[in-house]
Amino acid sequence: MSSGLPGLAGCDHVGFTVPDIDAATTFFVDVIGCEVAFEIGPFIADDDWMAVHLGVDPRAVIKNLRMLRCKNGPAFELFEYDVKGSLKDAPSNSDVGAAHLGFVVADIDLAVAHLKAHGVTVQGDPTHITEGPSEGLGWVYFRAPWGMQLELLSYPDGMAVTRNNSSALWSPVKD
Repeated sequence: MSSGLPGLAGCDHVGFTVPDIDAATTFFVDVIGCEVAFEIGPFIADDDWMAVHLGVDPRAVIKNLRMLRCKNGPAFELFEYDVKGSLKDAPSNSDVGAAHLGFVVADIDLAVAHLKAHGVTVQGDPTHITEGPSEGLGWVYFRAPWGMQLELLSYPDGMAVTRNNSSALWSPVKD
């Protein structure tokens, strides 16, 4: 019986394809507060490398790849592809393969005000969980300018699930 990947150490990064890497970088750096760690590219292959290794059209071009870091937690990489026929709309949360990126903040109301002051679409008011394993959590979704789902989370006094077992969930918040 398998106990998972041999030698698993944790999550290193997540990757997202964006329609305009410069605009996405500006948003994540200027509005969210991330930093660019490095960038590389373009990547162009005249064989089937893109299809074999990345599962995309063999003639796809990765115009650029940027790795960003946002304080504590995994890094994330942004990709901008140039490929005929690619979808340009962000998937809905209910679409298979959809993803979102969650940012932990100390004060969710202050963070929401900051987003709104920068013209960011915030989806409703923060929800505050008052029972169950996530009791103590406040959260709200918002959208990047290109439609990608993002989330703010705040649990200044911790969550119920971690009160008796601090390692139940990873958190960038240090006690």
